[in-house]
Amino acid sequence: MINRLDVTDKAKDLIHELEAKHGKLMFYQAGGCCEGTQPQCFEEEGYFPRTNDAMIGLAEGYEFWVDRDLFEYWKHAHFTLDVLDGFGPGGFSLETPLGKTFKVHYRLFTSEELNNLSPVKRNE
Repeated sequence: MINRLDVTDKAKDLIHELEAKHGKLMFYQAGGCCEGTQPQCFEEEGYFPRTNDAMIGLAEGYEFWVDRDLFEYWKHAHFTLDVLDGFGPGGFSLETPLGKTFKVHYRLFTSEELNNLSPVKRNE
């Protein structure tokens, strides 16, 4: 099965730093509004996905949820979670006080990959 989500080493390091400070985590990538489409990191259960939002994979063992409408737009793309220095557009995410922001890089799946994608979990 082809994973829909990968995590860079830099993002893994930040996730472990946040985990040490905050405990269990979760990620949510919304489709707009005040946080734009930047992925947000919260303490586990610090954000509740909406009905039909998609959990596309795990980032260092933590669920990575995508807004249902955004997922429909990006369902043919692979997500790579990365981190950048600087303040992101939202400010609600746990990495913000550290002067960091999570970012996703996208690439389209190949035809072969599309036929072997790992399933998504939908929030009911």
